[in-house]
Amino acid sequence: MQKGQQTRAAILDAALGLASSAGLEGLSIGVLAEVMQMSKSGVFAHFGSREELQISVIREYHARFEEEVFYPAIREPRGLPRLRALFERWVRRVSVEVDSGCIYISGAVEFDDRPGPVRDALADMVRSWQGALDRAIRLAIDAGHLRPETDALQMLFEVHGLILALHHDARFLRIPGAVERARTAFERIVDHYAAPAGPAAAPGR
Repeated sequence: MQKGQQTRAAILDAALGLASSAGLEGLSIGVLAEVMQMSKSGVFAHFGSREELQISVIREYHARFEEEVFYPAIREPRGLPRLRALFERWVRRVSVEVDSGCIYISGAVEFDDRPGPVRDALADMVRSWQGALDRAIRLAIDAGHLRPETDALQMLFEVHGLILALHHDARFLRIPGAVERARTAFERIVDHYAAPAGPAAAPGR
């Protein structure tokens, strides 16, 4: 990368770290300039505004989330192996973020009632991830691993709810064993929707 691109990448990395611990609203050009030991004008030149900085952080978080969770998981066979891989990698990431925070979850709390470009960017990223999960569930139905009458959106709602509960219990309440409880609950959801005689529950149990 050219020097300007390298500097922007370094600023974005520092901004992502700040946003993970202090939230997107905790980001500011001034704070970031102090962390990077740069002038405010130097940081401003790369993003133009605090709002653009926040949006860039959301996009960077999403890109890293895809690299760590989505892309490795979709290499698994279609059906329940892929759906299980998506959930397992998601759980692992959340378990690591217990000490730093998930921007998807914390950002939703910060911007749930604040319309604007930052909220729109965050919502688009979350919808993109939910869309990937929805496709994985539907492929599992097509593969005969889940019952044909399975309501994909209902299953998605239940699986997503497990992650929210995991984040709450592990990060806020510091309850031991929350990760394993999330995994157990996921298998119960899969068992509920599993096709009676299909290969639904065998791989990865």
